[in-house]
Amino acid sequence: MPNFKQKEYISTSGAVYTFQHPGVRTVSKINDGAKNKHGIVSEERLSEEILKHVIVQPKMNIDDFTDYKEYSEIINAAYTFITGMEGEQSDLQSGSGE
Repeated sequence: MPNFKQKEYISTSGAVYTFQHPGVRTVSKINDGAKNKHGIVSEERLSEEILKHVIVQPKMNIDDFTDYKEYSEIINAAYTFITGMEGEQSDLQSGSGE
């Protein structure tokens, strides 16, 4: 099995998380599995898959979070990591997104 890229992420609250890229096929499966029958992404499904396959430390589930802001930040950061979109958001905000 390949050794996938990992990243340490420190949330605004100071909590430390380790993200691991699960591979392109799994990212594709996460995206597909997170959609309902109308093709709309379900936040809960997407979060469950990210917590299962991407956030490797600490192992958590949605119910472990007590603060929605922290939960949202971590899920969004992990999704940005696995989709290769890191840095693009800040580039777009600063106007240097070329």
